Amino acid sequence: MASSSPSSSSAVKRLSNLSNHLSPTNSNPLVKVSAQVSRALSTGLPVVALESTIISHGMPYPQNLETAKEVEAIVRDNGAIPATIAILDGVPCIGLNLEQLERLARMGKSAQKTARRDIAYVVATKRNGATTVSATMFFAAMVGIPVFVTGGIGGVHRHGEHTMDISSDLTELGRTPVAVVSAGVKSILDIPRTLEYLETQGVCVAAYKTNEFPAFFTETSGCKVPCRLDSPEECAQLIDANRKLNLGNGVLIAVPIAKEYSASGSLIESAIQQALTEAREKNITGNAETPFLLARVNEITGGASLASNIALVKNNAAIGAKISVALAQLLK
Repeated sequence: MASSSPSSSSAVKRLSNLSNHLSPTNSNPLVKVSAQVSRALSTGLPVVALESTIISHGMPYPQNLETAKEVEAIVRDNGAIPATIAILDGVPCIGLNLEQLERLARMGKSAQKTARRDIAYVVATKRNGATTVSATMFFAAMVGIPVFVTGGIGGVHRHGEHTMDISSDLTELGRTPVAVVSAGVKSILDIPRTLEYLETQGVCVAAYKTNEFPAFFTETSGCKVPCRLDSPEECAQLIDANRKLNLGNGVLIAVPIAKEYSASGSLIESAIQQALTEAREKNITGNAETPFLLARVNEITGGASLASNIALVKNNAAIGAKISVALAQLLK
């Protein structure tokens, strides 16, 4: 039998890499993938998934719409295709057009905050759902988007050892092979216990250009990370190795907020403690707690925390897009 030529072998290898990297974008009739995102995935172009809860529950209209458009523009400016994910009238949409973005922004909190557990219900009842980290990861993996950018992931809530209030974002990272670029976990949470839980889930936690895990509004948390990455190319190599080894879990790449936007740690911590007390007094728990806490912290800090939140999301979008580009080049 004739042996394959080097060029033929190389071509087969490239096709194999591409098929491992992508999933069919039209394999599930319940899911709608935008034409632009579908073309990008089918040709191996870099795509970045974006969540939609930050639009509906993160800030008021029209600031939420402007921020969403700016984040998508930053992804494009850095060489990747943005794919904002949401459920509209019961249809999971991967990649929203401007009209859909505006509709979601105007909808605000009337859109259901949708984690993995809520997906089937929102689809079955033809409701509108804004996807959290866990739901966005699920849909990104379904269509073959390897990189997802958000502000901060959920985690173990403070006093979680008693309440067992642990975000599904952490278990999603433990079972879904998508790389999540975030500013760590929201600082309203218990960061050390969150990192312990991620270790239990087998999730590789890396920090970008630092040895310390960031604390969302501030650059440092006092917690060291087991892995440091200093460039988009190093991030891409880690993601590629994780996928080729079929570890079956995600990767968390934590990017510190820029120094100029880092809020005072003592001011934020004081506001968090006040907001936590108010949440307990009002018996606000479950998936309603995080939006309440973030809103109250923003009120208490006079808007400083929201400004920092927007800044860190934009910074994450730029870095996430560069990682997606580096990963696409690695797979060529």
